[in-house]
Amino acid sequence: MLDAPDSHEKPRNARLEARVPSAQKEFFQRAAALSGRTLSELVIDSTQEAAMKIIQDHEVIRLRREEQEAFVTALLTPTEPGRRLQEAVRSYRRKAGL
Repeated sequence: MLDAPDSHEKPRNARLEARVPSAQKEFFQRAAALSGRTLSELVIDSTQEAAMKIIQDHEVIRLRREEQEAFVTALLTPTEPGRRLQEAVRSYRRKAGL
């Protein structure tokens, strides 16, 4: 799982501003009040949750069942390296003095 910065552990020294229509701000304030949070807490918590989802959607690889099986099979029964890979390894070892 992804690690998110914990805003409760460190001092808040960066400012984030956004301009919204008055009606939208009132809507957000109502939601904050109903959830027992300040407007800032609501915005920060909601933005943190949205950011985590976006990052996870871009960083986590999801495979269908048959793709999972093919991946595991490839890991457990790798094919022999081809000629070009073997040549690349020899070249690397020569250059690295190994």
